[in-house]
Amino acid sequence: MKNFIPKAYKKEPITIRICCEKVELIDHLAYQCDISRSEFINQCIDYALENMPPSGGK
Repeated sequence: MKNFIPKAYKKEPITIRICCEKVELIDHLAYQCDISRSEFINQCIDYALENMPPSGGK
C-alpha cells in the first residue's frame, strides 16, 4: 500500500452560474464516477483545454 502524503493543491474557489438541467446532469455523472461535483467539473475543464485546437477554437 502507498503511503498517504497530504499535499496542498493550488485551487481557487470561484463562483459560476450553470443552468439547473446541466447541474443535475453534472451531479448525476459525478455520482456515477464516485467523485465530487467540483472534481468532475475540474476534469471536464482539463479535458476541454487539453483537446482544444491550437487556434483556441476560432
